[in-house]
Amino acid sequence: MTDTATTGALRTIPHAQLASDVRQGVLRLSRRLRQQKADTGVSDAQMAALGYVFQNQPLTIGALTEHEGVTPPSMNKTVAKLVDLGFLERGSDDDDKRRVVLSTTEEGASFVLETRRRRDEWLVPRLAKLSADERRVLADATRILRELAR
Repeated sequence: MTDTATTGALRTIPHAQLASDVRQGVLRLSRRLRQQKADTGVSDAQMAALGYVFQNQPLTIGALTEHEGVTPPSMNKTVAKLVDLGFLERGSDDDDKRRVVLSTTEEGASFVLETRRRRDEWLVPRLAKLSADERRVLADATRILRELAR
């Protein structure tokens, strides 16, 4: 199929069908990547919160709650579990001692890094099987998916 024919074919895909296809593909890939956690006893919500704190620490619970789009009681429960597991620690803000900030512990950082290593170990060989053109398309799609998620 020529580029013009491909472009024409893509234009004819109804938005609802494309939405369904994207949703199913993203969910399937997400499920497979979630299975690669260093410990399957840590929930997806806990892993997401831990990973975000790891990347943005120190971080207030309010900022974490807003980023994850959950209620404060839900985030407090998630944070309490991560503190109990020894993955997060609470501290006070240098500027405002009343404000609680979160940081990952050494164990929490190791957990995040090991999970990322396992996920990359699963994904990299699959990406390597793609053609250069497919990897370029996937890079473009990744950018577009990030924009859709905003």
